[in-house]
Amino acid sequence: MNRILDFYRLQETDSLYLFWIKEILIAVLIFVFFWWLSKVVRWILINIAPRFTSITATDLDDRILKRITPPISLLVIFAGLYYSVSYLALPQKVHLVTSGLVFIVNVAILTNVAYRCTDEILQWYAARLVQRHGEGLDRQLVPLAEKLATIFLIGTALIIVLKHFNYDILSLVTALGIGSLAIGMAAKDTLANMISGFTLMIDRPFRIGDRIHLKDGNWGDVTDIGLRTTKIKTVDNTLLIIPNSDLCNTTVINQAFPDIKAKGKITVGVAYGSDIELVKRTLVSAALEVEGVLSDPAPEAFFTAFGDSALNMALFFWVADYTKVFGTTDSINELIIKRFAEAGIVFPFPTRTIYLHKEE
Repeated sequence: MNRILDFYRLQETDSLYLFWIKEILIAVLIFVFFWWLSKVVRWILINIAPRFTSITATDLDDRILKRITPPISLLVIFAGLYYSVSYLALPQKVHLVTSGLVFIVNVAILTNVAYRCTDEILQWYAARLVQRHGEGLDRQLVPLAEKLATIFLIGTALIIVLKHFNYDILSLVTALGIGSLAIGMAAKDTLANMISGFTLMIDRPFRIGDRIHLKDGNWGDVTDIGLRTTKIKTVDNTLLIIPNSDLCNTTVINQAFPDIKAKGKITVGVAYGSDIELVKRTLVSAALEVEGVLSDPAPEAFFTAFGDSALNMALFFWVADYTKVFGTTDSINELIIKRFAEAGIVFPFPTRTIYLHKEE
């Protein structure tokens, strides 16, 4: 054993040829050791680690373990390559370039491992969002979170690489901070819309597909909630694009929340002298005859006011889907005309009586 160790120790009497043979042989042995270690690590991650992750209630750790096993094994191999190259007595510039390249590859692999972990966590969280709030929010938040995580990981990897090559990180961070401040002041409106868009995604006053009414009278179905604007498809098939900051600072009526059930209203006028109870019964029965009108809650009719030439009545009814209100209202109006004619209920119209007085 001592003879073997003496052979690997560099001696002053060694020739250049023997010197490099020993250097390369030790470097190869280091690499072979790490290659064998990568096989052991891979075997542990595939055969041993799942026994512990299977104990947990969630499958998140199992999915993360499956995603990171290949790059972890590769990371161990390139770590061995890095130590092998570092051991060789290469010229300073050659050593700096070769070890630096291997170090960059190791950082890239480690960044990939972190990205895979983050991606699995975000996908798992998106699935939970779908279970809690339905589809839509996962398509809004997850891509944004993935982009932010990617930018953060790439930035961190870049800082680590620059630090390895002894670059001044503090001056770089300071320059980036000043540049970010200048950009922020120049694009404050855009940033305000982006922050408002993120607020809309978190607060969720409305979701994609919901029908909303705005304070200015516009209304339609939400088709997209972006970082800067929200797109609303109106009933006349036009696309209304609104900055997110405006939506965050205005009153919005969401017809689809807390559910899609909606209430309709029909106002009619009947002639003075009409039987009010008969009018109410006729309105309610006409509403119940129309398909789509809910019996629970049941339609209701009310005598609301004395008009100039009519007694004003109001009929309230419920439908299962707010998109059916207009069609149902049309059907009820047609049936009311028929039922009022059958019951002898008269629709009045404004009249004006003019008296002529002739002076003698």
